[in-house]
Amino acid sequence: MILDMRLVVGSLALLIAVNAAAQIYRWTDEKGRVVYGNEPPSGTNPSVVQERINSYSGPPEVRRAPPASTPVTAAPVATTIPVVMYATSWCGYCAQARAHFARRGIAYIEYDVEKSPAAHAEFKRLGGRGVPLIVHGANVMRGFREQSFDALLARNGK
Repeated sequence: MILDMRLVVGSLALLIAVNAAAQIYRWTDEKGRVVYGNEPPSGTNPSVVQERINSYSGPPEVRRAPPASTPVTAAPVATTIPVVMYATSWCGYCAQARAHFARRGIAYIEYDVEKSPAAHAEFKRLGGRGVPLIVHGANVMRGFREQSFDALLARNGK
């Protein structure tokens, strides 16, 4: 019974991970209802649903540069709006975000939500349920994908 439950949970986690990378489409069915899914039926005129980035009132006015030991391989990105990341030391997506920031020369502020009660409180106030939670201007990004983050920077005019 326990082994069966583990198999079901593992399979479900795999399906969720595969679907997370899938493109989401929007179309209208034959009854005029708007439908969302990852595979539109033939004969429809689907449109791609753009990723949504939630917003909030604004970030703190503090900056921190990436560690000096991290080499910058691309031209630095000048941001007039600070990038703030709520993270943990063990999070793999947080590590990916740090590496991307370092490669692009993006200055950022990082708050460890497990080590700072104030950071944890702000993380929760922003609706944080998982890390990383990245704030840029009035936008809040949950999780990390390079393309999504770069789109967020472009939207805010860097």
